[in-house]
Amino acid sequence: MFKVLLIILFFFSSLINSYAEIIKSIKVKGNERISSETIKIFTKVNIGQDINENNLDIIIKDLYSTNFFQDISLNFNDGELSIIVIENPLVQNVVINGIKNKDLKKAVTEQLTIKEKNSYVSQLVTNDLEKTSNFLKLSGYYFAKLNISIEKNENKTVSLIYDIDLGEKALVSKINFTGNKIYKNNTLSRVIVTEESKFWKFLSKKKYLNENRINLDQRLLKNFYLNEGYYKVKISQSTASLIDKNNFMITYNINAGEKFYFNDVKLILPEDYDKKNFENIRLNLEKLKNTEYSLNKIENLLDQIDNIAIQKQFEFINATFKESIDQNKINIQFIIDESQKLYVNRINIIGNDITNEDVIRNFLIVDEGDPLNEILNTKSINNLKSSGLFSKVDFQLKDTDTEYKKDIIIDLVEQPTGEISAGAGYGSTGQTFALGIKENNFKGNATKLNASLNISASTVKGGINLNIPNYNYSDKDLKLNLSRTDNDYLNTSGYKNTVSNFTIGTGFEYKQNLYFNPLAIIEFEKLETNSSASQALKKQDGNYNNLKLNYNFLYDKRNQSFRPTDGFYSNFTQTLPLISNDYSLYNNYDFKTYHKFSENVVGSLSYHFSSINSLDDSDVRISDRISLSSRKLRGFKRGKIGPKDNNDFIGGNYATSFTAATTLPNFLPNLESIDFGLFLDAGNVWGVDYDSSLDNSKIRSSTGFAIDWLTPVGPLSFVLSQPITKASTDVEETFRFDIGTTF
Repeated sequence: MFKVLLIILFFFSSLINSYAEIIKSIKVKGNERISSETIKIFTKVNIGQDINENNLDIIIKDLYSTNFFQDISLNFNDGELSIIVIENPLVQNVVINGIKNKDLKKAVTEQLTIKEKNSYVSQLVTNDLEKTSNFLKLSGYYFAKLNISIEKNENKTVSLIYDIDLGEKALVSKINFTGNKIYKNNTLSRVIVTEESKFWKFLSKKKYLNENRINLDQRLLKNFYLNEGYYKVKISQSTASLIDKNNFMITYNINAGEKFYFNDVKLILPEDYDKKNFENIRLNLEKLKNTEYSLNKIENLLDQIDNIAIQKQFEFINATFKESIDQNKINIQFIIDESQKLYVNRINIIGNDITNEDVIRNFLIVDEGDPLNEILNTKSINNLKSSGLFSKVDFQLKDTDTEYKKDIIIDLVEQPTGEISAGAGYGSTGQTFALGIKENNFKGNATKLNASLNISASTVKGGINLNIPNYNYSDKDLKLNLSRTDNDYLNTSGYKNTVSNFTIGTGFEYKQNLYFNPLAIIEFEKLETNSSASQALKKQDGNYNNLKLNYNFLYDKRNQSFRPTDGFYSNFTQTLPLISNDYSLYNNYDFKTYHKFSENVVGSLSYHFSSINSLDDSDVRISDRISLSSRKLRGFKRGKIGPKDNNDFIGGNYATSFTAATTLPNFLPNLESIDFGLFLDAGNVWGVDYDSSLDNSKIRSSTGFAIDWLTPVGPLSFVLSQPITKASTDVEETFRFDIGTTF
């Protein structure tokens, strides 16, 4: 037996040696454009190196991967490696016919992998044709036809000619919600992104048929139901039916199922972990029992575990959760354990043609050389997905030569991040018009640029706002704003003013759910009065220059930002004068809490208080004095309660309001496009620093109905209210309506 083994080993040794020889020389043939030395570098082999058949296969793969060669053959004889190549021709021109719009033509060109001066590779050109077709569909050109022809030139190059017939854009003319959907169409239409096409929506891109947008709608709908407790919700494959010509009807079929509740929720830790580190999580888990199931609540708990992993420096930790169902109750186990001890070797990012790589790395918590913490790595990928910059984010780990190191490959597909919007409205206070331009990836730096212009009967307001996230890797945003407001009240109150502002500041999450936003404000105001103005107003005629410090604390414990059903938020703002013509201190506090009484019946209580007080002997400027908005005190016209000087309502040094409200889902439930609500408001504006005799401390109150109606021309809101207590000088408004639309 031993002799047989020796013979076998000798045979394999001889076989390996017969196929492994030393390279004595390398020759390259057939190349015209690419130098022989460059091709030798591509092979990754050197003279004096052992080579066998496996090495030859690898050389061929490496050479093909350069995309420079149409055909490759190798010959190895007597130590000489011969490389025979046929080069791919260069692309001299890329011509795109059929697209007149310069921006669209540029966008199509950016989709192409094979561009001018690249090597022509037939498979990559075929892929480009498919990518371009998909891009045009996503841009609304669902019926576009594409053809490509290749022309050979005399200089051994080729020209690629794309002939494109765009056809008409595919429009979404109707959106339906069917099935056991629980909620009204009015609510669900606010969840999705896609809009119905109307003749006035000439700027909106959301009216075009877009597969990615429909898939996003399905995810948004599913998350909405999951956060409302419908654990087994099914959003059936949405259908797009051609109605006529280029008009489609989209149907979202929904089966909400029954509502689920949390049952036993447990935290399982490794035996050697200190349970004190996770005590807050354990307490929060106990509070979940018998509450409605919510995906947001689970994700919040996972975020808390993330924070512990960072703070306590658990380098190799993983958190998962398991769910088991008992009738309509869900048992959940949060399992925390040690993960495999791996480190990040390299992070390779693919697909970012517009977004700068350092911006993408800015979203990542795990960096090269760091421990490969599964929780933080998942959070990094989720940061990219939620950035709004990419339609697709693929992630994979790749083995390296070192056993305990991994490469991270992130493959991205960018999406349009700009938007032009316009809107108009009409209501009890008159007409309004708005124009806006948004770009969420300005110059590829993930900078949010927002320019807006708003015009109403008495006010023109415009501005440019920049928000740079995670500025200079500080985990803090940099905020810049330049704005101007013109108010003309000459015919009603005898004055007009112009206020120009420049602000610079930052914003960040100070602690979990607690956000801090400090700002420095440079303000210039010009106040003019006419003969009809009061004597107090005429005294304030002039120019004012101010430097202010504004800061804001927001504590947000709502279960979700859209249609919250539980939790509260608390918001405090203060503005301190640093350099000013007249020094005034401004304070503002808002609190609102939500409670779900039964299915679809959500109540809320809100409280508001604001004040402004002079810190020197001057009076508070008329433009800084406080009034209550019509949303905080319904039943009265905005600015038409409180202190009055002759015929002018002058606002006050103080204002407060309280509102109790609830939804009424069972009131006319068959009206799918209308939501009803009931409210009780109370509030007051008081305090006149220059004449206390003008003060009025009477509490105003009202009750009534609020109606939101999604009409074919845009959202329409009605308020039917009846004042309960009032002052004789107040101006009532028992009926108020506003209708608006976007273009």
